[in-house]
Amino acid sequence: MEVSCTVLGGDDDDILREMLAVFGRAFDDMDRYCGKQPNRAYHQRLLASDTFIAIAAVSGNSVVGALAAYELRKFEQAVSEIYIYDLAVEESHRRRGVSTAMIETLKCEARRRSASVIFVQADYGDELAIALYTKLGTREDVMHFDIGVDTD
Repeated sequence: MEVSCTVLGGDDDDILREMLAVFGRAFDDMDRYCGKQPNRAYHQRLLASDTFIAIAAVSGNSVVGALAAYELRKFEQAVSEIYIYDLAVEESHRRRGVSTAMIETLKCEARRRSASVIFVQADYGDELAIALYTKLGTREDVMHFDIGVDTD
């Protein structure tokens, strides 16, 4: 079945909610992605912002792939970079080029925004993600740190 990829806009809250379910199933974390979803107004603001990018891969009437990214504007030059925050494909549609199609759609959006690069991280042991990103880009070994935000 054919898959089409679409960059979401401000009125695509329903599609974004379907994307969240795709992420939840793919990452086996439905509570994180579906348990505390923001209201429609929040999603509309997010989707209409110039820093968030959501791409849905749709087959028939179903969202089968989801990509969420952020545009990071640089301060040292008038360029930006795109960071892929999450990418997932329904198990029934994996190994069919859906991830690559979503990234190709993101590349078009990055060019439209005059971004200089797209970057993504992959976890050690996630061999499918590593293989995909190796096919599409250049590997850099970096360290990632999570710095907690203390709340009282």
